[in-house]
Amino acid sequence: MEKMLKTEKEEKTELVIQSLKNATSYKDYRTLVEENVANGTSTGPEQSEALTNYTLLNHTRMKRLDKTVKIGQEIQQKFEDFNGNQTWLVITESWCGDAAHAIPAMNQLTNFTPNIDLKVVLRDENLELMDAFLTQGSLSIPKLIVLDNETEEVVADWGPRPSVATQLVKDYKAEYGELSPEFKKDLQVWYNRDKSQNIIEDLAELIV
Repeated sequence: MEKMLKTEKEEKTELVIQSLKNATSYKDYRTLVEENVANGTSTGPEQSEALTNYTLLNHTRMKRLDKTVKIGQEIQQKFEDFNGNQTWLVITESWCGDAAHAIPAMNQLTNFTPNIDLKVVLRDENLELMDAFLTQGSLSIPKLIVLDNETEEVVADWGPRPSVATQLVKDYKAEYGELSPEFKKDLQVWYNRDKSQNIIEDLAELIV
């Protein structure tokens, strides 16, 4: 049993390392989203008016958050003092609203240290990787994978939502079965009010 678990872990790590060959920087990802907005498209093989509109909305959100995300001094210091050697690989797509709130915060945090390299890959171009990091069997994004570059081990993962939002979703599903359009709007209102702080707190717990 231990050998089987170890093999599964090794396979996951190999997928992560392989996927990094096609990963982009946050800056290049933002450029990609901007290009999709200009072209009236979205990332991924499926194209629709809804996905295009979500991509436009998320571009606006990320543009705003890039300028407004505030990091507390204690958490900033934690990242500045981090002396490990990690790669943070995030799986996403341009149309994902949760990702639009999370990835700018990831970028801001990793900017405080040269010891964490933030990379981005698209879910639908990396389905084998996504399948290895499902959330309760679903292809939920964003999904952040933390790779220790020295040991070449996956040491943590996070996503698709911050802890408070995850609980809100869990409670709603327990009572109503599935998420309604009204709940999804309310969740976006929660994100806007929280201003990425719950995301930042969660991400800070990934490093020691």
